[in-house]
Amino acid sequence: MNKSIRALAAALLATGCLLSSAYANVIIGGTRVIFPAQDGEVTVRLTNQNTTPALVEAWIDSGDPMSTPDKVNTPFLITPPLFRMEPNRDQSLRILFTHSEQPLPTDRESVFWLNVLEVPPKPSGPQFQGKNYMQLAIRSRLKLFYRPAGLAGDPQKAPSELSFKAADDAGAVALVVHNPTPYYVTIGQITVDVGGASHKVDTGMVAPLSDLRLAVKDLKQAPSAGSAIQYDCINDYGADVVLKGNVSP
Repeated sequence: MNKSIRALAAALLATGCLLSSAYANVIIGGTRVIFPAQDGEVTVRLTNQNTTPALVEAWIDSGDPMSTPDKVNTPFLITPPLFRMEPNRDQSLRILFTHSEQPLPTDRESVFWLNVLEVPPKPSGPQFQGKNYMQLAIRSRLKLFYRPAGLAGDPQKAPSELSFKAADDAGAVALVVHNPTPYYVTIGQITVDVGGASHKVDTGMVAPLSDLRLAVKDLKQAPSAGSAIQYDCINDYGADVVLKGNVSP
């Protein structure tokens, strides 16, 4: 893959100007990838909805949004890693677990990122002759959750097991979210009710068996125990699950 194309895609991502997958012609089937360890491999379906072909490159990184295929080191193999997609055609990506220099935890999930870079063909036709134009390589980036066999609990019920505590550090109000499960939980939206008003809270992904500190906006004093919380989490299928909770004592 041309290094200048990779550099452009990385620069656009860093500045927040990279187009999302909603504007891509190559559409990924799903918004996340669940990799059950016992299966050894998973398949991701791609569809080229455009009337022109596209060059596609795919790789997996361990959390660096500036990653490129030649610099990543993860225990996964993608096949095919680089290919041409004809218009209005599907293509399957096979993701296989190979090995890890540092063994992955067996008591909790690990998270990686699937990258799909779409490079459009060079424009042709008289309307482009002698004119300047810009082409964008569009990169979509999805979470990939490696799920060891035999984990306790139900991943679909993990969001409902979150607990919340209020924290007040020199006027900075936050909610500390505790995840007692071995599964990652992604919070898409969360609010806390204080004094009859609903206050938005920062969102994020809570790692397994860990805490995540989220700032509460426009609130000067920590909410009291029992304050109502409403939050949306994203399940294995990419759907929002609406849940309710309370601030713990």
